[in-house]
Amino acid sequence: MPPTPRTTNPRARKARWGIPVAAGGALALVGGVLLWSPAGEADASPKAAPRAAFTAVAAGDIAEQCTSSSSSCKHPKTAALVKQINPSFVMTMGDNQYDDARLKDFQKYYDKSWGAFKSKTKPVPGNHETYDPDGSLKGYKSYFGSVAYPDGKSYYSYDQGNWHFIALDSNSFDDDEQIDWLKDDLAANSKKCVAAYWHHPLFSSGEHGNDPVSRPVWKLLYDNKAELVLNGHDHHYERFAPQNPDGKADSKGIVELLGGMGGANPYDIEEVQPNSQKRITDTFGVVKLNFTDTGFSWNLVATDGSTKDTSPSYECR
Repeated sequence: MPPTPRTTNPRARKARWGIPVAAGGALALVGGVLLWSPAGEADASPKAAPRAAFTAVAAGDIAEQCTSSSSSCKHPKTAALVKQINPSFVMTMGDNQYDDARLKDFQKYYDKSWGAFKSKTKPVPGNHETYDPDGSLKGYKSYFGSVAYPDGKSYYSYDQGNWHFIALDSNSFDDDEQIDWLKDDLAANSKKCVAAYWHHPLFSSGEHGNDPVSRPVWKLLYDNKAELVLNGHDHHYERFAPQNPDGKADSKGIVELLGGMGGANPYDIEEVQPNSQKRITDTFGVVKLNFTDTGFSWNLVATDGSTKDTSPSYECR
């Protein structure tokens, strides 16, 4: 049985207009209905789930070398979902453009679909961005510019609401400069909730499988009470129960979301990993993430508009 996730309280307080009456009770007018509140009770009003403070969309492994002129081309269809959802911002988890991520390929393919959201995209590079014959990450950097290099580096962070987001370059997790930067960034963070994303997943049931390159990063995030990690690389969808960097179930651990279904050909599930709660392949789509000031949840939305999976609701630590 999978461990019980950290869940939010679905009942959030509403304001009440109280009218004193006999016996120390009160009447409350809520939604046009008068409700009785006995003496000693703090609130008689019904309590609704908190609304999302903001919505983001996430996906990785996106633009193969095709356009909407081909009915089998998937990235224009996932881009149509992003347009329909109209999120506050977009997170891409690497391998944004296939096969070698050259600038001319970004311009010819990615830009014709997901490029519509370039100004509000917060990307990270994948391994395919390193294959550019003109130099590792050159086409990626030339295309995204300051969007992907706000501080002149391929990793950065930003805040939205009560959340701190950290965009990392897993191609260079062996770079002490990036790790030192991450330590400083986490130490300076003042937000309650933390999410991080990069390309290569520590845990995956897909063809690439687990990649230990990010375990030191996971340990830093875990020690700093991060909530959520998003990855790509394997071309399927998968969500995990909260766990620690060693893959042990932990109700106070990190939730991993693998979202490599942005448009590239899907991979098979090879070996189901511990704590994996849901795996879907042969489905293209995006993850619609709903963030509140105290937690998060998400839906996997397929290109036909259907919801293929709904996560539990999680509380920030």
